[in-house]
Amino acid sequence: MTVNLLNPRPYQICTCCVMDTSDAMITFDEKGVCDHCNAYFEYTLPNWPVNHGGEARLASIAERIREEGKGKDFDCIIGMSGGIDSSYLTYIAKEKLGLRPLVFHVDAGWNSQEAVNNIEKLVDGLGLDLYTEVIDWNEMRDLQLAYFKAGVPNIDTPQDHAFFATMYQFAQKYKVKNILTGANLSTECVRNPVEWMYYQSDSVQLRDIHQRFGSRPLKNYPLTSILWHKVYLPYVKGIKVIRPLNYIPYIKQDAIKLLVERFGWQPYPRKHFESRFTRFYESYWLFKRFGYDVRRVQFSSLILTQQMTREEAIEELKKSPYDEQTIAQDIEFVANKLAITVSELESYLNAPKRSYQDYKSQKWVYDLGAKTMKLLRMEVGGKR
Repeated sequence: MTVNLLNPRPYQICTCCVMDTSDAMITFDEKGVCDHCNAYFEYTLPNWPVNHGGEARLASIAERIREEGKGKDFDCIIGMSGGIDSSYLTYIAKEKLGLRPLVFHVDAGWNSQEAVNNIEKLVDGLGLDLYTEVIDWNEMRDLQLAYFKAGVPNIDTPQDHAFFATMYQFAQKYKVKNILTGANLSTECVRNPVEWMYYQSDSVQLRDIHQRFGSRPLKNYPLTSILWHKVYLPYVKGIKVIRPLNYIPYIKQDAIKLLVERFGWQPYPRKHFESRFTRFYESYWLFKRFGYDVRRVQFSSLILTQQMTREEAIEELKKSPYDEQTIAQDIEFVANKLAITVSELESYLNAPKRSYQDYKSQKWVYDLGAKTMKLLRMEVGGKR
């Protein structure tokens, strides 16, 4: 059982998936089915592109991209982390859609060796070009420490924000009209509750936390904003973000098998573990400090898309989300990387808990945008 340390309501778990009251905003119907599941069956599934001529629609999109890319060195960019989603997307884009993507990677200082190897294997195996943007480590470190000091759950925001901002800035600078992303409904139809992982692109909150707890100016760190990349870039600059995996059947284990056999790709124990910091943050920090087990979100998505049974998920959740030996190494690695002692890192673990609500934010913009996009059928996943 996962106990949400900030939410003392009586414990309840969904009868359909494995989301529970560690999500403070979760609600249940009379059958004990949670709002994540009800939103999936009532809204996401009926509007999922794969169920509405998805492959033909994707073929048409790919034809447009190829046409727009004639005479250019590449016709789109793919943000690649070395994880399963972006790796499989890269294979699909090149081999199945006939595109000429530029593989775009952002190095925020936390790459695992497995991620580096996987990126190289895909790029070499598919004959693609790789562009890597390296984030200023001194600024990244300062911002990362500021999030620890802020006491919020979402301490991975500095890394995620840098990924988004850098890719969008590159697209604008070089007039790239098509960005392909591995985001998908098949493994991500249930989203992390906002109090677990607040919106990574909220630059207002990022600046507020850094102003309060940072120690050096952010001169080189890339910044984005929700209005810039959700309104200005697509509707003024014509830069489109496309999620091809939503248009085709995407079974995670089948994708892993293909990548392993074709490229010697190395699987990770869990989703997002291509980053050593994310592995530390998702498997240990969120669970130990706040009682948030992100496996519930990941497993629930797989349950709803029939890639995992609820019984299998419950058995897995009985196990610790982290391996004691591995996490001991990760704690030392993270502390050394941030140039602090293990004792200082552990002090943040026991510091007063805060949430995104304790700092300035643009949440109202996200809420308004989500309602508008749902109304216009422009966004399919997540709660209604």
